[in-house]
Amino acid sequence: MTDLTPTADLHATAVMTEIDWLSAVIAARLTHFFGGEEKPFTPPAAPHLPQGAALTDLIATAGLDTSARLVLALAFAPQVNPAALDPFFVRNTAIDRLFSEFGAVRQDGASFVPSAVTALFLLGGTDTARRIAAMTLFAPDHPLRRIVGLIPGETRDPNQAAIGTLYAGPLTLPTHRVAALCAGRAPDPDFSPQFPAKRLRSGLAWDDLILPREVKHSLDHIAAWLKNRQTILHDWGMADRLGHGFKALFYGPPGTGKTLTATMLGRRTGLEVYRIDLAMVVSKYIGETEKNLAQVFDMAEERDWILFFDEADALFGARGATTSANDRHANQEVSYLLQRIEECSGLVILATNLRSNIDEAFFRRFQMAVGFQKPDADLRAQLWRSILGQMPLADDVDLAAIARDHALAGGAINNVARHAAISALRRDASEVSARDLQQAIAGEMRKEGRTG
Repeated sequence: MTDLTPTADLHATAVMTEIDWLSAVIAARLTHFFGGEEKPFTPPAAPHLPQGAALTDLIATAGLDTSARLVLALAFAPQVNPAALDPFFVRNTAIDRLFSEFGAVRQDGASFVPSAVTALFLLGGTDTARRIAAMTLFAPDHPLRRIVGLIPGETRDPNQAAIGTLYAGPLTLPTHRVAALCAGRAPDPDFSPQFPAKRLRSGLAWDDLILPREVKHSLDHIAAWLKNRQTILHDWGMADRLGHGFKALFYGPPGTGKTLTATMLGRRTGLEVYRIDLAMVVSKYIGETEKNLAQVFDMAEERDWILFFDEADALFGARGATTSANDRHANQEVSYLLQRIEECSGLVILATNLRSNIDEAFFRRFQMAVGFQKPDADLRAQLWRSILGQMPLADDVDLAAIARDHALAGGAINNVARHAAISALRRDASEVSARDLQQAIAGEMRKEGRTG
């Protein structure tokens, strides 16, 4: 078993201190409850947490008061120390079941699963006025709701369909956030087949990105925002007016560098870039799309990722008339995604082949729209020289003429280079000839439905 490092021990100590406080509050509340609640309830004071611990920083950054701290501790207790919740298992002998006041979520597991009702009991006991006052902690605009999730539960009547209840479902805290509180940093993502995003990487440098000057200027602007956002938002007091994130639209024909540019922005700024797999995000099962998106956005905000939606018109295209339940649900998913993008504190990039494919309601929300066009002859020449820079070329190859005569974008030039290299090696040649390139160009043209 590996010993904790001093830094990890600092974070773990803060979490354990908070759990001990939660246990003390539970014990005091239950004593008060079973004692008839004749005297006013005085909860144990919140402990002082060590400076520099992840939990200490989270509480300070989110501005959580003592009540919100208690709910947060209640949310991570089932994953860190479920035994802290065992006192709730006392049964009501009159009806031979758990006390409904304690708000247990009915699950098959042996652990007590707390809900918002559990939190309201700890904060207000059976005092209805205090419980109502504590409900403000679960309002959508409360800082706590950006950390602790609230999944509506269900109550069932034998003669009726399920009825949703806001506070009966479990309090949720993503596993990666719990791990970050305990260890000081979020773990690497679980790249299982169900994870709906893939990291984009490239071995190229920023200077290898060949784009028109006006596009480069726009990208410099985005990079400058990422570098200076704390100054703009906090030092210059613009957070309330501008919001925290930056949303950009990349539009243009296939192969013009939209994905590569997003990748290179990450490399330039030192941020990781994740492409959203829309096929995995959009689910036919009601509620699954929102859950998949929540997973990605939670991790992105936790780790300051750049999110890249390729072929974004699949989700952000013009919305038609609502004629069925499926249409209404699809619009609900899009509305949820729009909300998460609006709230995201990082850089979100949406890419589409056609600017007109994006709904105007979304377009107005972009801070920047960057148009990618097929390169002119000069840029094509730079692309050919850059892509084929280390490839051995025969003396009959004239890259300037090839660039002038064939209107290919960077993605297509990459394909040509690959096919020409294969052709040369298939005939045991040590160099790529003009014929190899011309044949590869002809094949690429045919793929695009062109002949010259």
